[in-house]
Amino acid sequence: MRPFPLLLAALLATPALAQLPAPGVQVTGARARATAPGQTVGAAYATITSPAQDRLVGTETPAAARAELHTMTMDGTVVRMRPVEGGIALPAGQPVALAPGGLHIMLMDLKAPLQAGQSFPLTLRFEHAPAQTVTVTVEPIGARQ
Repeated sequence: MRPFPLLLAALLATPALAQLPAPGVQVTGARARATAPGQTVGAAYATITSPAQDRLVGTETPAAARAELHTMTMDGTVVRMRPVEGGIALPAGQPVALAPGGLHIMLMDLKAPLQAGQSFPLTLRFEHAPAQTVTVTVEPIGARQ
């Protein structure tokens, strides 16, 4: 028998390796639409996948005075945006999409208009996982998301 497979089998059987933490929360597709001059609100979107059940409980960015977790619903022909109380549930292993027309991060009191081609940092805070800062890419105003 060659020594490498035997060594690999021995390492994988060690209790220390068996208790390595699972990969962290994955955040993909962080994006926002550009805003019109003078517009003081915007929205950010992403897809979040947590390896263990968790909850997105808050967010912050230097691009806005406040960043809140929101949901959008239709009431007949009226669009209603509301803060999400208690955060956004992240079921283990299931992607949760923050996207137009549903859950999103509302950017309030923007410090400057969001311009296509630029980016900004966004920190996501979770109930259990460590906070994670991602780079949000700003897409054109009419971008389909």
